Amino acid sequence: MKKWYSLIDKIYRKENLELAFRKVKRNHGAPGIDGETVLDFNEALETNIEFLHENEKLKTNTYEPDPVRRVEIEKPDGGIRLLGVPTVKDRVVQQAIVNIIEPIYEPTFHPSSYGYRPNHSPQQAVAKAERFMNRYGLTEVVDMDLSKCFDTLDHEILMRAVAERISDGKVLGLLRKFLKSGVMQSDRFIETEVGSCQGGVISPLLSNIYLNQFDQKMKGKGLRIVRYADDILIFAKDKQTAGNYKAYATKVLEQELKLKVNETKTRLTSVREGVTFLGFVIYAKYLVINPKRIKRFKDKIRNITRRNAGRPLEKVIKELNPVLRGWLNYYRIANIKSLITEMMSWIRRRLRMIKMKQWKTYKAMHKAMRKQGIKGSGEKMAVTKWKNSNVHVIHMLLSNQYFEDLGLIDLGQYKVGLLSNYY
Repeated sequence: MKKWYSLIDKIYRKENLELAFRKVKRNHGAPGIDGETVLDFNEALETNIEFLHENEKLKTNTYEPDPVRRVEIEKPDGGIRLLGVPTVKDRVVQQAIVNIIEPIYEPTFHPSSYGYRPNHSPQQAVAKAERFMNRYGLTEVVDMDLSKCFDTLDHEILMRAVAERISDGKVLGLLRKFLKSGVMQSDRFIETEVGSCQGGVISPLLSNIYLNQFDQKMKGKGLRIVRYADDILIFAKDKQTAGNYKAYATKVLEQELKLKVNETKTRLTSVREGVTFLGFVIYAKYLVINPKRIKRFKDKIRNITRRNAGRPLEKVIKELNPVLRGWLNYYRIANIKSLITEMMSWIRRRLRMIKMKQWKTYKAMHKAMRKQGIKGSGEKMAVTKWKNSNVHVIHMLLSNQYFEDLGLIDLGQYKVGLLSNYY
């Protein structure tokens, strides 16, 4: 096994620090405890890079990271996710480390590990899982979930795993300092004896180094797995074998790696029941979107297309398009042709309702009809009622072409069911 002995000089090289900042800038991100934003750092970029490059602290292992700023965000399915926001300066240093050490560890990772890796995607992970079940006949599945994985990484186990490849004491010391840098919650400092803050630039790589120990244990036993971050699937030919795999995997994770398996979310399932993974549900002959994700998406659309927001349709559509495009790009591997057709019909109906609400009364509607040369009966229709957004005259006034002319993208025009493209 090759080991790397001198890396710190590559990390604080000016070109590497500049590259690190460009990556940090692309990710935007909030300021840390010092209040400095990415834009602030950029305004004095040359000075800041020169400081990190020339500062003896990086070279002599006396660099002291700041504590991260604690942020709590609500999970879509309930509960709180704890994030840690490092300062921009610390994010740049972390990214500079990642630039140098990630290529060292990448070749060592399990081929079925897909989370937080260059040129790896959730869609590839789903395709691999589907292939194991439907082509290899491994139809029984252990669906494993870890509780607060980032927050519970054991520092000593992690540093031993890192040290298998890196012998540069200054790099190892710097990594340990980031792990031990602590958290500021309001005005209270909290020590970090375990974990790597979720939100730190380097945490995804460190978690992969940590969990690669689990991956390789599974590989050594001949078990087929797919892992995306802390979402783990293990495949078996029958239910009894799957139960044995679950017991063995739990032992490795909890006893050897000191992690906690979430018993309420970990279960035995099968392709017949449908295997839920990364927002999809995998069946024997088709792939669909998890209904919870559809509901979450529709809630987001409802928020953008509120009928009482008083915004022009052009502005609503401008906000809507990136959301539609991003959602479809993620889920287009699924068999969702009929779903997206129905979804577009519903979205257009909501947009029609916005326009109707803006008319306020039937008189404005009649004026629009005359302008377009549409003959009507003069009916005094209530334009603020949802049921009326689906009548024929409204479809004539506010046709699909009308929304296309305003720039609304049509999900129905995209090719879907592209799972085989990711094999």
